[in-house]
Amino acid sequence: MQDEIQRLANELHQKNPSLTLLEARSWVELLWEDFESTRAKAGRKYEGVEVTKKIVRHWIAQYGDKLDDFATRYPRYQKLINGENKTLH
Repeated sequence: MQDEIQRLANELHQKNPSLTLLEARSWVELLWEDFESTRAKAGRKYEGVEVTKKIVRHWIAQYGDKLDDFATRYPRYQKLINGENKTLH
């Protein structure tokens, strides 16, 4: 799975070069986890890495060049991407 995430991060970085590779990877991980957790909360069965990869790749194609703009409007996401969301436990 880590190889798939890195490949998607590279795709996102190519789509949006204003993101660093680390930021692109953070975005991919956030999108990946969000998709899988949303499906699980909805009671959907797990369909595997390929389905998640397909959806995240679609989101990169559709929104990848706008993700940094999105983060500036929503500080919560900016903190997640920049690693400023440190837990205290």
